[in-house]
Amino acid sequence: MPDYDYLALDTAGREQRGSIAAPSIDDARARLDRKRLYVVRIEPGSGAAPRPPLLSKSIFARRRLGPKQLTLFTRQLATLVQVTPLEESLRTISRQGEEAHVRSIIEAVHAGVVEGRRLSEAMGRQPRSFPPLYRAMVSAGESSGTLPVILERLADLQERQAQVRSKVMSALAYPVVLALVAIGVVVALMMFVVPKVVEQFDTVGQQLPLLTRMVIGLSEFLVGWWWALLAAAAIIGVVGWRALRDPGLRLRFDRALLRIPLIGRLIRDLHAARMARTLATMVSSRLPLLEGLTLTAQTVHNRALRHASEEIVEAIRGGGSLSAALKRANVFPPLLVYLTASGETAGRLDLTLERAADYLEREFDGFTAAALSLLEPAIIVVMGGIVALIILSILLPILQLQSLAGI
Repeated sequence: MPDYDYLALDTAGREQRGSIAAPSIDDARARLDRKRLYVVRIEPGSGAAPRPPLLSKSIFARRRLGPKQLTLFTRQLATLVQVTPLEESLRTISRQGEEAHVRSIIEAVHAGVVEGRRLSEAMGRQPRSFPPLYRAMVSAGESSGTLPVILERLADLQERQAQVRSKVMSALAYPVVLALVAIGVVVALMMFVVPKVVEQFDTVGQQLPLLTRMVIGLSEFLVGWWWALLAAAAIIGVVGWRALRDPGLRLRFDRALLRIPLIGRLIRDLHAARMARTLATMVSSRLPLLEGLTLTAQTVHNRALRHASEEIVEAIRGGGSLSAALKRANVFPPLLVYLTASGETAGRLDLTLERAADYLEREFDGFTAAALSLLEPAIIVVMGGIVALIILSILLPILQLQSLAGI
């Protein structure tokens, strides 16, 4: 269906520009008339999105909807489409946006719907804000006439994923801050406190204890070569980042990451819970399972898990079952494989996948709490031991001098 670029005036006399899809120019004009737009000019166009103005090329206009903003938009749209037309719902949400870039993105989607495009097609003009899986579920809802139900499920899915992200961030925040503060204290002691104390031992004329000499040597190295350490860390970071851009090396690195006792299990459980939750939403929304798996695999950051997800897609495309493909991948929890097989047998795959996601998320919460209960005191003990060694290295020469004076 061709697109036509138009210039029109609305009922308030405001100028409206855009493009509209229609079989002919007369049909395009009639559609605009039904939208109460007075057509000033209409001509065949390319159908591409309108070229943004010069000021929109700033870094602020290039921003996209973040996870929290997309979740809020989905929940608002799911609520409003049940009581108002889609066009009016989008207009209302765009007016409520507090940030300029959020309003501009939603207004662009609204403009696409006004032009006669489907909601999923209008969202496709903002691919950075609306992922392919999101658009596919919206398209399935439009095709089946169940868009409000699909949006409700999408909002629930987005909120659950936001809860998991929040738990991960809160779980990592305290240990990371604790470790950084402890390292900063140790470095400050070595670079500013130890050199001042060492000056008092220069005129002693006695050999200092081994621990004291080691601490003094490390302190002198940090004071004299701190810039070299920072430069080396920066070079290693850049080289490592460029090396991980190689697909083969990145795959080996991600596989090694999964073999780390605690971190590997956390990554696997998070991925399994997210996949189970997403697949449950897609199956209940009547979205084709193979299409959903293909789109889900593209969003996985760990290359080893992405490779396993792609193998699952190929296995199902070849006629295999989802449970058999999950078992063959050998990276998913056994409970997910068992519940998937039970759901396939009973014809309730959406229910069993949702229960698997609930269980995996609860297990993740419990495992994270247990790991942090061990990690936090471990950091305190290790850093406390390092500080104790520094203090002991300072006290040993003093005790040695006192013993010599007593003799």
